[in-house]
Amino acid sequence: MATLLGPRDIRGLAESLDLRPAKHWGQNFVVDAGTVRKIARLAGVGPGDHVLEVGPGFGSLTLALLETGADVTAVEIDPRLAATLAAVAAEHAPDDAPRLAVIHADALRVSAADVEDARAGIARDGGATRRGGGGRGPRALVANLPYNVAVPVILTALESFTDLERVLVMVQAEVADRIAAPPGSRTYGIPSAKIAWYGSARRAGNVGRSAFWPVPRVDSALVLIERRDPPVTSARREDVFAVVDAAFAQRRKAMRGVVRALAGSPEAGDLVLERAGVDPLARGETLDIAAFARLAEALHAFRVGG
Repeated sequence: MATLLGPRDIRGLAESLDLRPAKHWGQNFVVDAGTVRKIARLAGVGPGDHVLEVGPGFGSLTLALLETGADVTAVEIDPRLAATLAAVAAEHAPDDAPRLAVIHADALRVSAADVEDARAGIARDGGATRRGGGGRGPRALVANLPYNVAVPVILTALESFTDLERVLVMVQAEVADRIAAPPGSRTYGIPSAKIAWYGSARRAGNVGRSAFWPVPRVDSALVLIERRDPPVTSARREDVFAVVDAAFAQRRKAMRGVVRALAGSPEAGDLVLERAGVDPLARGETLDIAAFARLAEALHAFRVGG
């Protein structure tokens, strides 16, 4: 079993690196062993699984994930932390450390090829990596994400890593509500609709402020996203998302006005709405992702054939 990091360990590592938590990277480090073990358990990963972790920081959650027996690829944007992570794992979990690959990069720019290269690199260096499922990519994304990049990171990962089956992230509670909101709720919006293209999302628990250093001024929560097939449609994902963006540009605007603008005329917009089976007076916050897909499909059909 790994020796997980506590508050004294985190502060000691920060002092040794002369590191002060950076607000622009949303650095609030988890210092509670119970919290990271809970996250690892909820992620449902174990031996033979490949986990992608974004923003590992000093490695609190990384150690808990390695403890499950999973292979971990950690993506860290801070160069000092990226350079330190492997050493932390070697000290606190020597038996598990060979299964850790570290990538110093912005998670929004990391590709499946980058992850594959990182896993191959630790194998060449004598590390232990299992290419579970015949060379499959990460099965799970697990991360403690700052609120300002949470949704872009999730959407980018779901698009880039097609083997992802689940995403478990710790985010600001308000962001968690937006991600997991159903159509018709007060917090339903662009994040809810776009993430619903890839899977179903739900709140998976709360995390107290005392679990972090420095202590944040906001509450945090866990969100679990389980992948499912997107709606059956001939429309491209990009076109569906364009309709979602337009629908929420003015939340109180009826879809009649939104679709008329997208179609180019009132007559064309009304025809598209009819073909899609969407009430012209409905607002974007009442539509599920399947309805947005029907609108995108009907818009494309009209533009091609009238």
